[in-house]
Amino acid sequence: MTEAVPNPAPANPANLANPANRANLAALDCGTLSTRLLVSTPDGAPIVRLSRITRLGEGVDSSGSLQPGAVERVLSVLAEYREVMDQHGAGRARMVGTSAVRDSANRAEFSQRASAIVGAPLELLSGQEEAQLSFLGATSDLAPGTAPWLVVDIGGGSTELVVGPEPSGASALDLGCVRVRERFLAHDPPSPSELAAARSFLTAQYLRAEAEVRGLRQGRTLVGLAGTVSALACFDLALPAYDRKAVHHHRLSRAAVERALGQLAPKEAAERAGLPGIEAARAPFIVAGALVLSTLMAHFGFEQCLVSEADILDGLVLSLIAVSQAATPAG
Repeated sequence: MTEAVPNPAPANPANLANPANRANLAALDCGTLSTRLLVSTPDGAPIVRLSRITRLGEGVDSSGSLQPGAVERVLSVLAEYREVMDQHGAGRARMVGTSAVRDSANRAEFSQRASAIVGAPLELLSGQEEAQLSFLGATSDLAPGTAPWLVVDIGGGSTELVVGPEPSGASALDLGCVRVRERFLAHDPPSPSELAAARSFLTAQYLRAEAEVRGLRQGRTLVGLAGTVSALACFDLALPAYDRKAVHHHRLSRAAVERALGQLAPKEAAERAGLPGIEAARAPFIVAGALVLSTLMAHFGFEQCLVSEADILDGLVLSLIAVSQAATPAG
């Protein structure tokens, strides 16, 4: 979801090169569906969050490569984000690539071009690293009494599951909303048999995750993050426009997720677009994302999902702060 910065000033590379302007921090996520930015103060207070649906992972599941049009969309947004970083004096940054970049044969060229635009290396995260950072961000403002948490990060290409009061176990599954849609939901709207096949596949993946990671069922509170979960919260709340305060820590019931599926799945993508929380660019993927969440809630027996608008971007900022603190001499 987008919190826009109106008319950012033109980029001035000298500003980021000047140590006096290096107070603020930036985190960038080149995801399968969205490209996102968080700029914060040195102590982690958010200044601006931006998100653009850029579909970097379009066709990666079938082709194994990033498509030229998708690459150009992301690079254009990164140039925009660099201007915003410059406007807000962000000197230190972490930029990461996740599922689509991991799975692409031509990731090196994309990484080089992205790094040249932003002025920070593009770090290719493993699924485990992505899960750990998402957990760190999502649980940073939760009461300890609500632990242990099962954190689910529903991306475009993958979904990460992490459990614990500390992230002791993590599973990265190739079942994000873009991947599920491209593999199973060939028609618009999807047919009942396509929806059933997707549910069957997802359940099998959760069974595999349980076999690989001990303790996934020990989570007391399900914490959901990323665009699918935010969109479903907006839909549940019937928000005319995105409101982070309303969405953050909203309790999304399993019944509400199933109700959303019942209303959205029979519609074509064009009919979904413009409904509360459903941007036109997200409309083709929201049914697949809702299937990921609803099937997970059913499988693990959760009746509620605590929506978190703090996620991997917040985890990246916290990691930058930790590095600064470690480098600062005691006393």
